[in-house]
Amino acid sequence: MTTIRTARDSQWGETFARLRAMSSEGRYEEVEAEARTLAALPRRPWRTRPPHWEARVLATGAAVMHGRMAEALDELDTLIAELEPVGLNSQMLRLIARSNRVVALSGLRRYAEAETEANSVLRELTRIAHRAPVARLEVNTLGHLAVVLCGLARHEEAEAVARGNLSRANGPAAGVLNTTLARSLNGQGRYEEALAEVRRSPPQPPRYAGGYPDLVTAEALYGLERRAEAEDAVRRALADCERQLHPAHPRIGEARDLLARITGEEPGEESRGEPGE
Repeated sequence: MTTIRTARDSQWGETFARLRAMSSEGRYEEVEAEARTLAALPRRPWRTRPPHWEARVLATGAAVMHGRMAEALDELDTLIAELEPVGLNSQMLRLIARSNRVVALSGLRRYAEAETEANSVLRELTRIAHRAPVARLEVNTLGHLAVVLCGLARHEEAEAVARGNLSRANGPAAGVLNTTLARSLNGQGRYEEALAEVRRSPPQPPRYAGGYPDLVTAEALYGLERRAEAEDAVRRALADCERQLHPAHPRIGEARDLLARITGEEPGEESRGEPGE
């Protein structure tokens, strides 16, 4: 845990690099707790970076990846309003927070707002690309946009965005984008192609994508009327979601709804509607 002494030693760069590494490992609860501790430290004059804001961006980002969309959205709105882009560091932090906001809005099915925000972030990234390394954030935001387009039932556009940026994605992000490509194919009724694509995803997706490949696989199998296999896949998806994600994560409701459709049973009280609508 970072202490006030550590903060006064100006070891912010090392601290935030460690927290980002922890986040990539799926240690969202730990990252959020430590980032909030950092954000609560007494403020001091800083020359090169705004550590208080960076800590808050890390904390809210961890909350979004864990699945606490509604709670995180309120905090993101406040944070973004405070993060005036007075310099490149704070401008990039603001764009990261806004990209996280796209995920939160999408998770709450506010797809039109999410699309507007994603496109605005992408335009701003284009404007500063000559001054800052924006490629990773741009690809991540494009991946969020593909999910949003699926939510808007604009599956052909989602396919174009996902397929067009796969070569630019690296590591787990590439696997998640591939799964979103498969989801867009499901939306077009191209279930065999969707199965082929989702099988390209890594066997162990990052924690924030828990249950996602199996859920998309179940949708494809259900579309092919392979109900027994679809039921197995969606049960795996639901188990992964419940084990890895916060109970409020929207993917849990999507998995329960799909399971209800496959089995013909009534969805549980926590269901949130049919996936992809």
